[in-house]
Amino acid sequence: MTENSLDTAGRQAAAGGASGARAAASTPGSVDTPDAIGANSSTMVGPPPGGGRPPRPTLGHRAVVFADSLWRPALVLAVFVVAWWFVAAREYVPNYLVPTPGQVWETMTTQWSELARHTLVTLYETVLGFVLAAALGLVTAVAIAYSRTLDKALYPIVLFAQVIPKIAIAPLLVVWFGLGLTPKIILAVLIAFFPVVISGVAGLRSTDPELLDLAATMGAGPWRTFRKIRFPNALPHLMAGLKVAVTLAVVGAVVGEFVGASEGLGYVLLLANGNLDAPLLFADLILMSAIGIVLFVLVEIAEALLIPWHASRRAGVSLTTS
Repeated sequence: MTENSLDTAGRQAAAGGASGARAAASTPGSVDTPDAIGANSSTMVGPPPGGGRPPRPTLGHRAVVFADSLWRPALVLAVFVVAWWFVAAREYVPNYLVPTPGQVWETMTTQWSELARHTLVTLYETVLGFVLAAALGLVTAVAIAYSRTLDKALYPIVLFAQVIPKIAIAPLLVVWFGLGLTPKIILAVLIAFFPVVISGVAGLRSTDPELLDLAATMGAGPWRTFRKIRFPNALPHLMAGLKVAVTLAVVGAVVGEFVGASEGLGYVLLLANGNLDAPLLFADLILMSAIGIVLFVLVEIAEALLIPWHASRRAGVSLTTS
């Protein structure tokens, strides 16, 4: 079995099933025979009729698409800031509870060096915890998907670890590992681990069994089948889980800083809350949100690079059947 045929089979499993069926159904008088479905599926993932690769979008086209994707959230954000400024400036809520955007901006600029240092600490804890959670989650998902024994042994333990409130075990981690970075990273791993496992298992189990049988009859071993068919088919599910996990990793790092820390945005949040410093509190929350948004966008970019062939990444794909 050649590498190209396995690649094509894997992409057909992840992206071509429903498209091939729609293509067959749209032809008048067509019959859903295996040959017809196979032909339509290969047409969906094959090169264009003229031969060669489809033209790559130009830089100007990408800039237009990027700007079109930004103006709506920018408009919503602008409306939110204007409403925030109006409520705070009219003092419908006291400024010691809700400061004006100008006060928050002044706090961020005057204390930027200190805030940047704490932001880097939280960012480091979040990224390291997310990477470890992604690696451990993927390994666990593969073990659960490939072994029924490990499925029955590990799945209840993973679920049990998820339902335990992480804030409840944070003090225990501080007692065990001290006030350094280790408890924060462990909490980030524990919180981000579950979505990776669930999405990975769902993706690995969603491969068409007939495609796996075809790969086996053509001589593909377990490793090549995983690399060429199972893993590409699981990538859309896995990337969705990673996007959830990367935002939860921020929560884990901050929760760890709540319990015992001398630096980090969670530590700054406790200081601001204790001193009733609302501008510093809001500035800290904005920086936490910025970390989560930036990391989410990076995972989104990685998804676009890894699975550009998937239906969710194609521009103009209709999500309705009408």
